[in-house]
Amino acid sequence: MDTYAIEMTGITKRFGGVVANDAVDFAARAGEVHALVGENGAGKSTLMSILAGLYRPDVGRIAIGGRPVDFRSPRDAINHGVGMVYQHFMLVDSLTVAENATLGQRNRRLRLDIAGVEREVTRVGRRSGLEVDSTTTRARPSGTARSAPHRA
Repeated sequence: MDTYAIEMTGITKRFGGVVANDAVDFAARAGEVHALVGENGAGKSTLMSILAGLYRPDVGRIAIGGRPVDFRSPRDAINHGVGMVYQHFMLVDSLTVAENATLGQRNRRLRLDIAGVEREVTRVGRRSGLEVDSTTTRARPSGTARSAPHRA
């Protein structure tokens, strides 16, 4: 039998008296793409936040590559190769795409290799089928209108 890249078993999460996830199972093999769909409040974001280490499950287990893990923080999840891009993410408008990509990184070096980060952001974008100009900012000159994000 194949080992799952990610396996969540019996995940339950409560916030006070509200049950966000009730004994949820989720598994994915390497290379698979999944979509979690459901109504608002169904627990999709909560489940993924547990996988990303933002929340801890009240009950259940997570395994990465067949090995049980206990994520106590997003850093723990990242160290196991799990990261999350949330639907509503925050960027610093005055920073470039590459600079925003480095936020939250803990690196003891005194100097940031921004050119290296720009190359890596471009490489990852291309690998994902996206053209990303990592040197642009989200900020607009004063007086320039910013259009609302397009929603399908």
